[in-house]
Amino acid sequence: MSVSSRKTGIGALSARTGCPIETIRYYERIGLLAEPPRTAGGHRSYGDDHARRLFFIRRSRELGFSLDAIRDLLSMVDGGALSCGQVADMAGERLADVRAKIKDLKKLERTLAKTVSQCHRDDDPHCPVIDALYDEAV
Repeated sequence: MSVSSRKTGIGALSARTGCPIETIRYYERIGLLAEPPRTAGGHRSYGDDHARRLFFIRRSRELGFSLDAIRDLLSMVDGGALSCGQVADMAGERLADVRAKIKDLKKLERTLAKTVSQCHRDDDPHCPVIDALYDEAV
């Protein structure tokens, strides 16, 4: 941790990063975030490095990286073995996953739009939406 790092408690770190306190503790338990030093009173004392790492973890999660993938990225950073090519490969795999999900969502959108458009929206108990749901179950 850098010498010029300002120290703060877990509540302030949570407010600063937008990360819930329990999530911060969880990241510590699983080793993504180093446990901070303690004050004489036994309180956690987080520095700027903790906040920076927490921002990295949160942003990675927002981009859909798994905790294992984040652990791999952080181990490359921590070990000094960071290779832009390796990171690009990991990001490329994530991008392929996102594109596959988008394709599936577009198919789902077309199916729902077609099904909803077949509905007469009247008092008839026969409903094409219900029929389509039963048809998919077989």
